[in-house]
Formats: sequence, C-alpha cells, structure tokens
Amino acid sequence: MSIQSIVRKPLVAALLGVTVTLVPAAALLASRSTNSEGTADGATVPKALAATAAPVTAPAGGPASTDFRALVQRYGPAVVNVSVRQDGRTAAGRALPPGMDEDNPLFRYFGAPVNPPGAPAVRGEGSGFIVSADGVILTNAHVVDGAERVTVKLTDRREFEARVLGADAKSDVAVLKIDATDLPAVKIGEPSKLEVGEWVVAIGAPFGFENSVTAGIVSAKGRTLPDDGYVPFIQSDVAVNPGNSGGPLFNLRGEVVGINSQIYSRSGGYQGVSFAIPIDVAMDVGRQLQADGHVTRGRLGVGIQEVDQALAKSFGLDRPRGALVASVEQGGPAAEAGVQEGDVILSFDGRAIDSAGALPATVAAVKPGRKVELEVWRDRASRKLSVELGGAEAAEVVADNGAPARGRLGLRVRPVSPGEAGDPESARGLVVEEASGPAAEAGIQPGDVVLSANGRPVRNVEDLRAIVKDAKDLVALLVQRGSSRIFVPVELA
Repeated sequence: MSIQSIVRKPLVAALLGVTVTLVPAAALLASRSTNSEGTADGATVPKALAATAAPVTAPAGGPASTDFRALVQRYGPAVVNVSVRQDGRTAAGRALPPGMDEDNPLFRYFGAPVNPPGAPAVRGEGSGFIVSADGVILTNAHVVDGAERVTVKLTDRREFEARVLGADAKSDVAVLKIDATDLPAVKIGEPSKLEVGEWVVAIGAPFGFENSVTAGIVSAKGRTLPDDGYVPFIQSDVAVNPGNSGGPLFNLRGEVVGINSQIYSRSGGYQGVSFAIPIDVAMDVGRQLQADGHVTRGRLGVGIQEVDQALAKSFGLDRPRGALVASVEQGGPAAEAGVQEGDVILSFDGRAIDSAGALPATVAAVKPGRKVELEVWRDRASRKLSVELGGAEAAEVVADNGAPARGRLGLRVRPVSPGEAGDPESARGLVVEEASGPAAEAGIQPGDVVLSANGRPVRNVEDLRAIVKDAKDLVALLVQRGSSRIFVPVELA
C-alpha cells in the first residue's frame, strides 16, 4: 500500500466540484507467482451493489467486547487478496502519485521508475472484499491502476481472473467482478452511526500476508485530507500497511464501515494513523460505476477556505465555522444563484457546514441539476439562496466489461473544454488525462484530444465506449495534438 506524507496546509479549493485527484495509498509490492488460476467459462451480469444484507448475529461478547474471533470467523472468508500484474513498460512509465514531488520524504519509496522499457512483468498486491454472492468485489482504484491482469484469491485458495467493471480515482474506489456464485459476502454498515472511540477491525494482506487481522479504535470522522476533497475519511489507529489497501474496516457488529485507503507516515511505514473511505460513499460510487460506467457529482463553482478565529471575528460570526468563499466561477451555479466572494457558507441542503473541508464531499454527493438551499453569512446576517447544481467534469476510464484491468483501449479521459480542441466555438472530443496499455504503446499522450474513432465523431465517453465495444481488434483515433491533427491506429487488447 502506497503511503503519502500528509502536509498540513490551509484548504483552498480552486473550484468546488472540479477534479480532485485522490493520492494513492498503497504501493505495489512484489508477490509470489501463482501456480493456478480458477476461471469460469460463462460471463454473468453482476447484480447491482446492495447497501443492505441479510440480518446477522452480532459477534459473541456484544459491542463492548474486544473478542474478535466470531467476527473474523464469519466475515474473514469474504475478504480477498487482489494480485495485479503490469508489464515492464507500463510500470516504468507510471508517474508519481498526485501531489508528490522529489522533495517528498517518500520519493525514494515510490521512486522514479526503476524498470527500464522491456523489463519483466511487475506484480503487486492489495486487498478487497466481496459485496455480492455472485462475485462483485470492492477495492481501491489505485490497487488496480495500470494493471494488465488482476487475480483474486479467496481464503479457500481458489483463484479467479477478475474484470475491472469501473474505477473512480477521485474516491479511490474500484469494482471488480469474478465469475463465481454462492460466495461469502460482507454485511454493509452505516458509517453515520460510527462513534469516536468505537472499536474497529481491519482484515487484509499487509506485505502479502493474506487475511491478517488488526484492531484499533475510531479516532475521528469526516477527516478531509489535502487533495482528497470528495471523501470524508474515517480516521483510526488500526495498523494498516502496504497490501491492506482496499480491505474492509469492520465495526464489532461485523458490518463493513469503510475501505482502508491511506496512512499518515513520516517513515514509510505505519505510525498509528490510518484512514478509511466511508462505505456509504464507496457503495454509491460502486453502484454508479456498474450502472453508468462513471460517477456523477454535483458542482457549486466556488473556491473556498477555512474560517479561522480572526476571520470569524471580522465577519461577525459567533465562532469559526462554515466555508469562506474566496472566488466564484463566472457563469457557474453559485454565481447564477447570487453567491459572492466573502460569503460564508453555513449550510448546504439543510446540512450544517462546520468547516470548509466538509463542503466538497457534501456538494459532490448531490446529483447535478438538483436545486438546493444555501445558507450564507453576508454583512453580519444570515440569508438563504437557492442554487441549481452543475456537474463536475470527471475523468473516466474507457473500459470494456469483457476485458480485465484498464480495458481494451487504456485511456482515462474527460470532456473537452472550449479551446482545448482548437475550435473554441465548437469544442468537441475527449481530453486524454492518462494513457496506458494499447493507447500508450500506439503513442497517445496526455493532453491529446480524441476527436473521432473509426470515422465516427466522439462527443462524450459513451460514444467512445460504444465504438471500442463494436471494434474487433483495431481502432483508428483522430487526435488533436497542439495545432496538428493526426490519425493514430490502436491495436486493442
């Protein structure tokens, strides 16, 4: 599991709801080569992710007990080991995690690419857990990022090649599917009922040691980390190490309340602080990935910062609270609603905003197009504004459910903005944010704008996805690169 050293700094979101990339939290580790793989011949249509499961009996000893034996025996079999494989060229070309530079104390841990082109395959490991008996699995997006092949190993030693149904980098959630039935599945809990000081248990594969169990208590809820504005993390002191990424965080009732994702470390190892994605956030992302192939988030269109004691006093607030609007996007949803620079957003859609960090995740959870009420503090008085949310431009992975890992094309793209395609009045196409696999081998680069595929115009991700699905083994992309347009043939995986 990759680790980021979190730097304390003021939160200043450039545009609320605009792309915020989640820093990966688990480094790929060398793993043993496997001797066998179990696969099923027929592909099944996965059931939609369900937020509820059949009632279960609480572990022996009750909520006050720290005897975790019943929990592990009952739900341990639903935790899986996720092994990924990259070819040498893919591994060598991977960039550092977002937000990390050469001055970061963990630069050597992640490292500049050490695998030259043509290097042998690289293996890595993470964790995951089964949420549906027909083989739907949740894990972290960074665990499978760039993987050419994904293998899932169960506690009974069976192994299956997995398909990546979708991955969302902003929330760091990915959905896998294996062809199997009657599998053990976890029970989904409610993070809102989780309390600080409550015992929690993590099961995963730290350093490749499968189905290892660690325990601790909840330290805080709703933590917002730098560059991770879409996720209100659960903080705990559960020991989490490389390989734990994507594994479940249980409460003592045996319910999954989070997905282990990141740790705070100055040494490169566990130092007593770990962070988990709330399971309700992950389940919502998973459902959208399965149903639509991408995640839709609301956008307000403001830049914000924290309100400290001095600012609260100058604005006439009773205490430091809310999100101070530092900038308003011209023509954006907030501007249309009358939000002004210097306003302090106190509540959003009836939910109190105690800190600036709470606002991005709250806005992102609301569907675009919905009207919500804002309570803002202006001129030492509270007032209500109605705003219709826009949609955040999200980078999406073009993938085919019939192919493992990054899909047949291997592109992460987003809708083009005016001017990026060279024609501000009729902006069209998709901007390449990341290229791997077949696309990278063909010469596609980040910043390229895909205008058409196989002679058919590409207006959105769905257009490209449909063209790739219909193509047999080759797709010709018309790409805008700077002031030039070129056709690039891509041999599909």
